[in-house]
Parts: sequence; structure tokens; C-alpha cells
Amino acid sequence: MSDGARDGELKALEKALAAEHAAVYGYGVVGGRISAGRRTEARTAYDAHRARRDALVRKVRDLGGSPVAAEPAYALPFPVPDSPAAVRLAAELEERVAGVYSDVVRATTGGRRAEAAGALREAAVRAVRWRGESVAFPGLAERDGAAAGTSATPAPTSASATPTA
Repeated sequence: MSDGARDGELKALEKALAAEHAAVYGYGVVGGRISAGRRTEARTAYDAHRARRDALVRKVRDLGGSPVAAEPAYALPFPVPDSPAAVRLAAELEERVAGVYSDVVRATTGGRRAEAAGALREAAVRAVRWRGESVAFPGLAERDGAAAGTSATPAPTSASATPTA
């Protein structure tokens, strides 16, 4: 693997790790607002994102990178005062994670590409379950009619730090 390809793979995995940190945080919010009937579904998704996050930490280290730490808090895309908003947030989290994994698919080969494709598929399926509808090309905002230029992950917030790209 060339240094350029390795660097591209590492950057894509680091972005996926950051997205998983944000998803874990977001599902903490979802879990606090979701109705009892969907709480198990939210917990399952939370656990899946924690497992992916932990696996990505190892992969980033294996490639010689320093895994990015989770932010203390993340800006949510909208207020989440009740269960319907929690459902919308869960769908949004999954769509954003799917977008990041589509970048990992493009940046990797072999086993890592297959794992990224699996993560993309899982996020897309969860998004459909939460939203109740699907898109033609999950993870590809330019293909599903979503507005171009949307952020792949919720923005981290901190009282003393400005988010970096």
C-alpha cells in the first residue's frame, strides 16, 4: 500500500471514529427521550455504535494513528424534547454515519472495505427503520436528494474550543 493510500485510509477511519463518537453521544440523547416501545431498538443501536467505535480505535492504532477522543458534548441538529424528535434524531445519526462509511468504502480495499460496506449497510437499515422510508443510495447525499454540503457528523461543542474540520 502506498503512503498516500495509507494516509487516505487512516483519515477515512479517523472520520468514521469521530462519527461513531457522535453517534454514541446522540443515542444517549435518544435513549433519554424515546418511548418505551422503541427503547430496546435504541439500546441495540447504541451498543452497535459503541462496538464499531471500539473497533475503529484499534484500526486507527494499527495504522499508526492516534485515535481521536470523543468530545465532551456535541451540537444536535435540532432540539429533542420528546419521542418523535428522538426518532428523527436516531434516523439523522444513522444517515450521517452511513455517509461517513461510504467515504471509508472509497478509501479502503480488501477486508477493511468489506467491513466498511457492512457498517454502511447496517446504518442504512437502521435509518430506514427509524425514518420509515429509504433512499436510493444510502450514504451518498449527492444521490439521495439531500442538500449538498451537509456535515457528516454533529458538530462537537465545548465552552472553550472551536470545532475543527
